[in-house]
Amino acid sequence: MNVAPGRRLRELESLYRIIDRLGDRARVRTLTTVEHGGHRFPIHAVLLGSEDRRDPTLAVVGGVHGLERIGTRVVLAYLHTLTELLGWDEVLQAALERSRLLFVPLLNPVGMLTRRRSNGAGVDLMRNAPPHPDGNPSFLVGGQQISPRLPWYMGAEAEPMQPEAKALCELVRRELFEARLAVALDVHSGFGMVDRLWFPYARTRRPFPNLAEVYALKGLLDVTLPNHVYRLEPQARNYTVQGDLWDHLHDLHREHAPGRLFLPLTLEMGSWLWVKKNPRQAFSALGGFNPIKPHRLRRTLRRHLPLMDFLHRATASPDGWAYPDRASRERLAAAAFELWYA
Repeated sequence: MNVAPGRRLRELESLYRIIDRLGDRARVRTLTTVEHGGHRFPIHAVLLGSEDRRDPTLAVVGGVHGLERIGTRVVLAYLHTLTELLGWDEVLQAALERSRLLFVPLLNPVGMLTRRRSNGAGVDLMRNAPPHPDGNPSFLVGGQQISPRLPWYMGAEAEPMQPEAKALCELVRRELFEARLAVALDVHSGFGMVDRLWFPYARTRRPFPNLAEVYALKGLLDVTLPNHVYRLEPQARNYTVQGDLWDHLHDLHREHAPGRLFLPLTLEMGSWLWVKKNPRQAFSALGGFNPIKPHRLRRTLRRHLPLMDFLHRATASPDGWAYPDRASRERLAAAAFELWYA
């Protein structure tokens, strides 16, 4: 595979090297292509493991916002590790006989190429889902339709979804909605000084319908990785967003896949800490979203591998936590409400 001639995108080239090394162990899908400057850029999905869509599935997504290159690099770091493990790790090979891994490392190649948060049309892809009538977005940051020249532009009213957002939604519906358990991890940066794991809803501060299950996952994370660095919480605890893709997909899943479980999570890396430690990077376009110093970049690329390995194991083994009985579910939901909403 080759990158569009004359327009190098290192992250896309890294993905192609991994795909070549995976060979026939991976199923590669081109979801769509987007154009910029006379060149076409593909958006790829890489699938590993079982071909039965009913099996538990973990999806890992990066590069939704073009400025947040570190998100794509973290996804590629995990995919690289898996590629090497598949050559010798019989435990992983056995796990993938009954589970599935889905990767979209770079959803917004034009944004990454042009160093913009938005896609080539000026639309913030994570504000591009159909607005929900219950939505109560924070001013500007929660989505705006004033102008594509301003950040957080949702797109014009009644305009179709952008091709990148539409391609992701179609992929999730096709590959995750049949799974008995599906977990998604969308990797971002650009907020706060701690690493957060956010769950829906983004549009409202009303409690998430799968509160018991996400609280059970939190408990599993806390006892399995007791020294982890993540603050797991509702996204709306920080700000609310209209048009969030994961809110939209979770609503669709509840409508079309009753009886099955879908937990979308967002990893929001605390990039303000990188700026605090190296204030000069605040003066570069990428500095507010990415670690610039080489040692901090390496630390970040290895920091989140245990989390993604944990999520794969938890997804592949759902019976111990994801399906509590009625009494346990009520107890978990009450504890979660007390922690996050009381």
